[in-house]
Amino acid sequence: MQLPLSTLTFPNARYMPNINLGVLSDMPHIRTRASFKLFQQQELQRTKLLLSYKKMVGIVSDMISASRSMRCYFKGAKNSPLLQFSCNSEDESDSGDGGGIPVFTFLSISAHEKFAEELVQMFSLELCLKRLLVLEFLSIGYDTSLVNQLHWSTQLYAGEFDDLRDCNLYCHETCRPVPPRLRDGKSNIADLRFDSQPNPEVLQVYLITLLAEVNIDTFRVNEIFAVVGEEMHFNLC
Repeated sequence: MQLPLSTLTFPNARYMPNINLGVLSDMPHIRTRASFKLFQQQELQRTKLLLSYKKMVGIVSDMISASRSMRCYFKGAKNSPLLQFSCNSEDESDSGDGGGIPVFTFLSISAHEKFAEELVQMFSLELCLKRLLVLEFLSIGYDTSLVNQLHWSTQLYAGEFDDLRDCNLYCHETCRPVPPRLRDGKSNIADLRFDSQPNPEVLQVYLITLLAEVNIDTFRVNEIFAVVGEEMHFNLC
């Protein structure tokens, strides 16, 4: 569900009548035109925010696909002079390590899969938290009566829920996206409520949370990249 632009009010329109415009006060319709310009800027930033969020969902989806494609299984007859490999197993006894081919120097494929799983977990949790903040930012500028239509079950862009299913971030039991939470913690959010006019202090916390990536352990990410980079003889940082 997406709200049409016609349901929006001009941002800061409720504050415009009380603002002292100084030498601009005598210009006809200056407040209305200023409000409309702000509205256009808000719509532009809202579009950019949604596009950025959609890209984040795509990145997490790509990370999951990559984490599941590390194993390489034999394909066809093993006694064939031409070896063929596949991402899908045709033999239960095939562990997917390429027949014992030493792809990595020290660590096994399963060890690398655990690293990938750890990274995916961090970025998935961060994506859920960012979705919460995106919803809050999108609610700014709506009439109070219309903000109630914006909730955690709202689809932010066409096909979003399909993308979240690919990321294992959509709960089939509740028919809603997985609720946001912090690392090593449980979500106690029962009913999300969004504020169309949060105060500056609250907005500052939102922006800091958005930029700080609180669910991503940067030191651990760099440590994993260093270990894997040494195995691959390639600098990932």
